Amino acid sequence: MKHIHLIGIGGTGMSSIARVLLEKGYTVSGSDRNPSTLAQDLQRVGAQISAGHSESNIHGADIVVRSSAIPDDNVEVQAALKAGIPVLKRSDFLSTLMEGQDGIAIAGTHGKTTTTAMLAYALYSLDYDPSYILGGVSKNLGTNAHAGKGRYFVIEADEYDRMFLGLTPQVILVTNVEYDHPDIYPNPANYHAVFEQFIGCLKPGGLLITNFDDPGSTTLANFLPQGARAFSCGLKAGADYRAENIKSNTIGGSTFLVTFGAENKKREPLTVVSLQLPGEHNVRNALAVIAALHQLSVPVQQASQNLAEFKGTGRRFDIVGEANGITVIDDYAHHPTKIRATLAAARSRFPIRRLVAVWQPHTFSRTELLANEFIDALSNADLVLITEVYAAREKSDNFSAKSLVEKIDKENVIFTPTIAAATDYLLWHLVPGDVLVVLSAGDADQICFNVLNKLKERNG
Repeated sequence: MKHIHLIGIGGTGMSSIARVLLEKGYTVSGSDRNPSTLAQDLQRVGAQISAGHSESNIHGADIVVRSSAIPDDNVEVQAALKAGIPVLKRSDFLSTLMEGQDGIAIAGTHGKTTTTAMLAYALYSLDYDPSYILGGVSKNLGTNAHAGKGRYFVIEADEYDRMFLGLTPQVILVTNVEYDHPDIYPNPANYHAVFEQFIGCLKPGGLLITNFDDPGSTTLANFLPQGARAFSCGLKAGADYRAENIKSNTIGGSTFLVTFGAENKKREPLTVVSLQLPGEHNVRNALAVIAALHQLSVPVQQASQNLAEFKGTGRRFDIVGEANGITVIDDYAHHPTKIRATLAAARSRFPIRRLVAVWQPHTFSRTELLANEFIDALSNADLVLITEVYAAREKSDNFSAKSLVEKIDKENVIFTPTIAAATDYLLWHLVPGDVLVVLSAGDADQICFNVLNKLKERNG
């Protein structure tokens, strides 16, 4: 039984790998500067977790796996190299983890986590017992990873550190491709090129599902390896799989008919899907799942019925509570397109209520490059609070989000630099009936819980 040590084990990606390893019977240790809730959960199920980095942490390890956020000069990386212990990045390690199963990889700029969780849940609910690695905790499955005994391994394929280039999946779903991560990819062409390269990782005879409504996704079919198949799905005419007759339902989301076939022939009605999750983007996510299941000969009628029970994942349109008539929603949105989709979903679900948005910009490079797009995306809210930039992996370049607020120059857009300042402002200005949406890939989700707790205290 091998001992695997993971540096940066508290992150979403690394913690999910650790959980799969534990369930497969490996000895697992890991370290992180500030162990997260995910790391603490791993400790409860048998992982040895160290707070901070030290040479002694790697003692006994056969392999060291490091997060993309861990630099070459990390003390544990250097100690492992000195001791002759292999040091791998996620992209180098995941293919080994998935050996013996058919990989289904979900890639794209937006929607990866929800779509991956939705597909994993659909297979799980039909007793396929899939393995899976998610970018968040599934509310239905109760975890972010599992080592199943079934045929399929469903994985969220991350483009950030080119992680997905280490995968050789049988199936690839691409939700969309829209320029992001300027700290890694210097221009849109470079960003798109890595997705083209990823399509080449498909196994012989593999399957590609693209989003017909997104040009960046659709063009990837041009890079299909010989012998592989490609199908498109979307809301527009011309898609192989199409969502039609989309209507709001009584469970908070949308109900729609899925049809399949060539546009110039009679289309085959496959199934009707009803979702709890609001928003057109979630219709597209579910449509891609149904398309993949159909091509894999999984019963789509039963899968569709089960998707009505799908509750999403943490931090993706996550309704964390309500107090004093104020609904509080946490969302991981950190790109203009995702912010636009999240606010549109909130409008759809709560059409007559005031929409209050708090946006914590994520990374300086993304915020500066896409400033105009962010400003436009936030315009659907009635009141907008903008905090200071969450630097994440970057160092400050003296840019401040205050400049964006000044550029917008509207009374309903307020600069509240800190989490405390935003919380205080909200507690003074929120009124019964408001819907608060916190948009953050950083630590501003704390605002949700701070506000809810204070509002509940007022009720006594």
